[in-house]
Amino acid sequence: MFKPLIAITMGDPTGVGPEIICKALANHELAALCRPMVLGDPGAFERAIAITGLPLRLELLADRLPPVEPELGVVYLRPLSALGAANLVFGQPTVASGEAMFRCITEAARLCLSGVADAMATAPINKEALNRAGHHYPGHTELLAELTGSNDFVMMLAGDRLRVTLVTIHEALTKVPKLVTFERVLATIRITHHDLTRYFKSQPRIAVLALNPHCGEGGMFGDEEGRIIAPAVAAARAEGIDAVGPLSADTLFYFAAEGAYDAVVCMYHDQGLIPLKLLHFDDGVNVTLGLPIIRTSVDHGTAYDLAGTGRAKATSMAAAIRMAAAMAVVKHAGK
Repeated sequence: MFKPLIAITMGDPTGVGPEIICKALANHELAALCRPMVLGDPGAFERAIAITGLPLRLELLADRLPPVEPELGVVYLRPLSALGAANLVFGQPTVASGEAMFRCITEAARLCLSGVADAMATAPINKEALNRAGHHYPGHTELLAELTGSNDFVMMLAGDRLRVTLVTIHEALTKVPKLVTFERVLATIRITHHDLTRYFKSQPRIAVLALNPHCGEGGMFGDEEGRIIAPAVAAARAEGIDAVGPLSADTLFYFAAEGAYDAVVCMYHDQGLIPLKLLHFDDGVNVTLGLPIIRTSVDHGTAYDLAGTGRAKATSMAAAIRMAAAMAVVKHAGK
C-alpha cells in the first residue's frame, strides 16, 4: 500500500500551529494513511506536547525520513530553527519566528518539488511577521506560486458539503470589479476543472457566481455578468467544461451544499468564505490549485487567544493532512 510522505509546516510558533499539529498526529487514523513529517522548531514542539498533555514523544530526523510504518505516538520532526524563549512568547511573533515560518514553507516546497515528499500541509502563519523578516508576500499562496514558478493558481476552500474557488483573493472590495476580467474568470474555471478532475472527481459540475446582486438585474446593478462572466462561462463550456453561470450568490449556495455542484467559482474572498465557514468552520481545508505540487492548509488563523491553552481544535489540521494524503494517493495512482 502506497503511504504518501506529507511535509507538515509548523506555521507561527507563537500561535496554535504546533499544538494542533500534535493533536492531529495523536490521531492514529492519520498514521495509517500517510507518513507525516513535521518541519519546525524542537522547542516549540516540546512545549506543545507538554501543553496538550498527549502521550507523544518527539523524534528529530535531521536528514532522515520517517519510517514507512510510523510509530504511533511519535512526532517525526525535521528541525529547521532553534528559537529561544524570547521568540516563543505566545501571541508575540518576532522577526526570528517569521524567518522560521518562511524556512519551513520553502523546505516543504523543495521536498515536494524534488519528489521526496508527496504533498505538504501547512499550519497558520502570521503574515506581518513573515514580511518583517523580509519576505514580502500576502500569504502562503503567493509565496508557493513563486517557489513553484506558477503564474495561474487558485485558492480553494473545501469541506465535505461545499468547495469554493476564488477569482480574486485578498483584495479590497473597491478593487474587485476591475480585477474580475474575462481572462481571470476563465482561468479560474479551467484550473478548478483541471485539478478537481485530477484529484477529486471526473467531469466536475462547476457553478460560476455573479459579481452583483441578482446577476446585475439586467444591468441595473452592474454589467460584469453579461460583459465578462457569461462569456467566460461560454468559453469554458466550449472547451468541454461542465460550467454554468453566472448564478446569483444569494441562492446558489443552498443548492451547492445539497450536492448539485462539485465546486463554486466565486468572484471575491468573502463571497465564498462566508458560506464555506458557516458549513465547515472547524473542518474546512484550504487547497492551492494550479501548482505542480499538492498543498493543503488549515482554514483558520493563528488563534493567539487560544495559543498555549491546549483548547485549540485540531479538526481542520487533521482534515488538511487527510486531504493531502488522499490527493497524493490519487496522483500516485495516475502515474
